[in-house]
Amino acid sequence: MPNQVRPILDVLKKYWGYDAFRPLQQDIIESVLDGRDTLGLMPTGGGKSITFQVPTMAIEGMALVVTPIISLMKDQVDRLRSLRIKATYLYAGLTRAEVNRTYEKCLYGNCKFLYVSPERLQSQSFLEHLRQMPVKLIVVDEAHCISQWGYDFRPSFLRIAQIRKFFPGALVLALTATATPVVVEDIQRCLEFKQPNVFSMSFARSNLSYVVRQTEEKLTELIHILRSVPGTAIVYVRSRKRTKQISDELNRAGIHADYYHAGLYVEDKEDKQNKWTSDECRVMVATNAFGMGIDKPDVRLVVHVDIPNSLEEYYQEAGRAGRDGGRSYAVLLVKHTDQRTLRRHITEAFPEKDFIRRVYELVGNFLDVSVGDGFQRMYDFNFNLFCRTYDLPVLPTHNALKILTQAGYIEFVEEIETQSRVMILARKEQLYDLNTVTPGADQVLQSILRLYTGLFADYVFINEDVIAFRTGLNQETIYNSLLELSRMHVLHYVPRKRTPYIIYTTSREEPKYVLIPRAVYEDLRQRMTDRVEATINYAYSDTGCRERMLLGYFGEQSANDCGHCDLCIDRRKRGDHVLDDVQQGILYMAGLRPRRLEEFLNTLSFPRDEVISMLSFLVDEGFIEHLDDDTYRTRK
Repeated sequence: MPNQVRPILDVLKKYWGYDAFRPLQQDIIESVLDGRDTLGLMPTGGGKSITFQVPTMAIEGMALVVTPIISLMKDQVDRLRSLRIKATYLYAGLTRAEVNRTYEKCLYGNCKFLYVSPERLQSQSFLEHLRQMPVKLIVVDEAHCISQWGYDFRPSFLRIAQIRKFFPGALVLALTATATPVVVEDIQRCLEFKQPNVFSMSFARSNLSYVVRQTEEKLTELIHILRSVPGTAIVYVRSRKRTKQISDELNRAGIHADYYHAGLYVEDKEDKQNKWTSDECRVMVATNAFGMGIDKPDVRLVVHVDIPNSLEEYYQEAGRAGRDGGRSYAVLLVKHTDQRTLRRHITEAFPEKDFIRRVYELVGNFLDVSVGDGFQRMYDFNFNLFCRTYDLPVLPTHNALKILTQAGYIEFVEEIETQSRVMILARKEQLYDLNTVTPGADQVLQSILRLYTGLFADYVFINEDVIAFRTGLNQETIYNSLLELSRMHVLHYVPRKRTPYIIYTTSREEPKYVLIPRAVYEDLRQRMTDRVEATINYAYSDTGCRERMLLGYFGEQSANDCGHCDLCIDRRKRGDHVLDDVQQGILYMAGLRPRRLEEFLNTLSFPRDEVISMLSFLVDEGFIEHLDDDTYRTRK
C-alpha cells in the first residue's frame, strides 16, 4: 500500500465523511501525488471533484482549477466553504475590487482552491499575480475543451500549457467525462504531458437501457413514456422557449413538471432545482444548462425530445440517469425530419467567411473600438441589441462570434449572470449613526446585517426580493438605498448583472486582414460533420446494440451486446425461439431452487454467451434475483 493512501483516506473522512473512495478515484489521486501528469476519464456522476480536492488538502500550497462552467465553479466553491475549506474564484463578471481581494487571499495563503474561467488566462495582470501564488496542483476540468478534435473546443484552454512553465514542479490533473481516443491523445499533447498516463472508467452502464423511439408525435410519446416509467425524470430540448411549452403540456396531462434554462435568474434556478431534487417536482424540462453538478442519484429516466449534435453530448446528458445503480432509461425521440435538421445545424454553425468578417467589423463599431485598439480589454456586449442594431440573423451571428474566438481575434464569453452582492466597508461602530437621505436606507442596512453573515470579511450574495419581503419596501427603494450606502462608503454594492462579454485577444484589425484559417473552419466543419453522422447512425440504426455503438465511438470494444437496449429487446420480441428456450430454461431451473451460474451453463444445451446474456437480462428486469451467496432464483 503506497505511503499516501492512509493520509488521503483520513482527508476524505475528515472533510467529506466518506470511509472509502469510489472506483478510480484513489488510483487518480495516487497518480497525482506520485508526481505524474494524469488524465482521468470519469463518466458523469463519477466523482471527479474528489480526485483533485482530496490531494490538494493532503499537500501544502493551493490548487488552480480551470473550468469553463461558471455555475459549477460557484457551486463547488460554496460547497468547499461549507466544509470550512478556503476557496474562491475569478471570472469575467467580477468587479476590480473583488478581483483584488481574491488576489490578496491567494497571495497571503488564505486560499486552498482558486477556480478560474479560461478567459482569465489571457490577462497579464492575472498572470503576474499568479506567478507569486503557491500553486502546487493545476487542474483542467472539462479537459476535452482543449482539443480541436473535441465537440466543445475553447481556444483559451490552450494557454494552460504556458502556466506549467510558471510552476515546473506543480502536479497536473486533467478531467473529462467524454473523450474519443483522438481527443484523449490530443489533451495530453496540448497539456505537454511528460508521458502518457490515462485512467479511464468503462463507458458501459449495465443498469442504463438506451432506447430510441421513432415517432412523428413526440409530445404524445413523451407523455406515454413518463406514464410508463415511474420516478424522477429529465427531459432535454434545444430551445429555452420549448422548455416552458413542453412543461406546460405535461402539467396539463397531469404530470408534475417544471422548466429550466440559462436565461432564468439564479434564485429561480436554485428554487426549481431544489424542488426537483427534493421530489416536489417530478420532471424537469430543460436545455443542456441543467445537469452539471446536480447530485441526484435516483433519476430513473432521461428523455431527449430534440436530437443532440454529438454522441459526446448525448452520452453525458443520458448518463445523469441511474447513478444509484438502479434500472434506468435513456430515451431518444426521433422523427424522419431530424436527420435534415441535424445536417442543417452544420451549415448554421459555419456561416460564410465574408459574413464572419462583417460581424467582426460590426462588433468593433458597436463597442466603439478603434482599429489598432482594444488589446486585452473586456467590453460588456449586449448580443440581442447588437443583432437588432445591425439587423443580423441571431444564430449565424452567434456562431460567427464563436469562430472568431477560435481564430484568436476575440474571446466571446456567453451570457453570465452575476448575483447582487455586498461587502461592509465601515467599522461596526460607524453603522449606528448614519445620516441617510433615501427613506428606508437605515432599514435596508439593518435588514442586511440581520440576514447575512461574513459581510465585514468578504462580498456576500444578497437577494433584493428577500430584503423587500423582510422590510416591506419596494425594489426601487432598496436599490436606491444600497446605491446611497455605497456612495457613503458604508458598503460596496454590486447590483445583479446579466450580460455577455467580448475580450479582444488582439488589437482590432481591418476586416480584410481577418484570416479564418482552415484549422478553425474547414477542419472543424468536417469534424462536426463526422460527429453528426455518427449521431444519425446511432439514432436510425435498426440492427446491432445501442450500447456497443456508444462504446465503439469512445474507443471501447465489447464482445457482447448489452441485452437491454431497444434493439436487443426487439430481437427477443421478434420471436427468436432459441432465446425463448434459453429464457424458459433459466426460469424453470431457478424456480425449483437457487442455482449457481455453472449449473445453468452445464445443464442448458445453449451457447455460453446466450445463457449469460439472458441471465443478466432477467436479473436486470427483475424476474431473477442474485443472492448474496452468488446463486440465482426466481423473484418471489
